[in-house]
Amino acid sequence: MNKPKPLAVISGARTPLAKAFTVLQDVSAVDLGVHAVTSAVHAAAVQREGFSISDIDEVVMGNVAGPADAANIARVIALKSGHPIDRIAHTVNRNCASGMESVLDAWTSISSGRARLAVAGGTESMSQIPMLVSPSAAKRWMQLGRSKTMWQRLKTLASFRPSDFKPVIGVQLGLTDPVSGLNMGETAEVLASEFAITRADQDEYALMSHQKAAAAQEKCFLSGEITPLQLGDRDPIRKDNGPRANQSMEQLAKLRPIFDRNGTVTAGNSCPLTDGAAALVLTDVENAKSFPAPLGYVTDYAIAGCDPSRMGLGPVFATAKLFKQSGYTMRDFDLIEINEAFAAQVIACERAAESKSFAAKELGMDSALGTFAREKTNVHGGAIALGHPVGTTGTRLILTLLRALKASGGRRGLATLCVGGGQGVAIVVQTDLEMN
Repeated sequence: MNKPKPLAVISGARTPLAKAFTVLQDVSAVDLGVHAVTSAVHAAAVQREGFSISDIDEVVMGNVAGPADAANIARVIALKSGHPIDRIAHTVNRNCASGMESVLDAWTSISSGRARLAVAGGTESMSQIPMLVSPSAAKRWMQLGRSKTMWQRLKTLASFRPSDFKPVIGVQLGLTDPVSGLNMGETAEVLASEFAITRADQDEYALMSHQKAAAAQEKCFLSGEITPLQLGDRDPIRKDNGPRANQSMEQLAKLRPIFDRNGTVTAGNSCPLTDGAAALVLTDVENAKSFPAPLGYVTDYAIAGCDPSRMGLGPVFATAKLFKQSGYTMRDFDLIEINEAFAAQVIACERAAESKSFAAKELGMDSALGTFAREKTNVHGGAIALGHPVGTTGTRLILTLLRALKASGGRRGLATLCVGGGQGVAIVVQTDLEMN
């Protein structure tokens, strides 16, 4: 792969993240995206006087659920954000990595000269993923709509069965892999069994995620990337509502397994359904010189496939591919962000990465991949506490990682995540280019 020149991240912003069906349940994915895009552009305008959405050549947004009333949601968000009508926008979907794919697509556009400045991000309202009807019920409803006489209507109504009025839960369908037949939680159970991960292991990891996120909120680190959201006359929503400062092992132990009655994966050691959006302003290295304080740079990436039933191992496969093409090792990274879809999934990645036999059998490597050291991984908490709006998380990981590197004095970071359907993405970010 011919690696493009580094991509400069000028600024970024996100909405608060909220558990689905709570404070953001009435805010559409479009409106969440508009808030993130305009906030990211405003953050860039603080650096360069006169900068506005009119300076953006292209908008790329990740989104998974695809609202029926906003086809090509990126274009809708762009126009509602004030993006000139003669500019372009498109939507990408790589499932959980959509927010990363948007950045990679914008990178390609900038590298090719199609755009000089771009906004890339992701948006998701998991609260508003619709209820559906079965195909047989849909046919009857369509037939009812086409009925022209009262007799035809009555005849069609008489053909309805009780099952036709049972809704099909859209989010449940979306979180089930049609190839393996497993939902995402069931794939976590597969990994828990394969890597002998206990319930206590998972609950301890979940507790750690909440403790880190609560500490980050306490010291106001996360507020540095959140733009408060005003809804009506209520007080602005200023912070993520997932982290629980008082979380305990005792509370986690009371929760029942939700995907397998004899399993170990619970709501407490899984990420919640979440609403939220994030965006970044991006350009090339030369143009970045007109902004005095860019967040940093994206310098390399890799995308890998894996067995859909073991989709949670995607970060290991992607990171291994990245290391092979770049020469990096785990020791080259000051901080790491790995998406916490499930505690079992992250622990499985930890154990697979440290296993020489896994490396030889699965990765084609002579030695173990390395260690996702917990002291430098997800230092401000992860998705178990913060949440995982699926189309957004990839962008949020990059934003949080760059800010964390700057805050800690680190210079290079790795952002990686698993992808429903059996993929993984790994991205390298740096705070400066002197270390290349």
